[in-house]
Amino acid sequence: MKESIRIFRFIIIGTMNALIMALVVWLMMESLSFEGDYLVANITAYVIAQIHNFIWCKYWIFPTEKRKNNIWKQILFFCSAFGIAYTAQFLFLILLVEGLDVNEYLAQFLGLFIYGGVNFVVNKKITFK
Repeated sequence: MKESIRIFRFIIIGTMNALIMALVVWLMMESLSFEGDYLVANITAYVIAQIHNFIWCKYWIFPTEKRKNNIWKQILFFCSAFGIAYTAQFLFLILLVEGLDVNEYLAQFLGLFIYGGVNFVVNKKITFK
């Protein structure tokens, strides 16, 4: 698969994940009385989106020719990639909100770009190589 197609697919799924995360964050912060607790909303949204993300990454963004791939190994690597990307995004979020007094919603949005870039590289190079 051409790298440009892979990146385009990643952007599509990333956009879907962003919508899922935005909906979860909004629901938790506005409708479910987690108002002001942007960290809990952020963690919950990313975990929910990761379930969606793994399935699409495995079968559409980074499909492999071999069908004997160990799914548990891929899940472990995917979770590790998530951990690395999420940590980068989370630190960025805290820096923006607590250090630079950026609006919590805007900081969540900007963090998606940090997360997406790190996540793509780690999954491409390690999880689904």
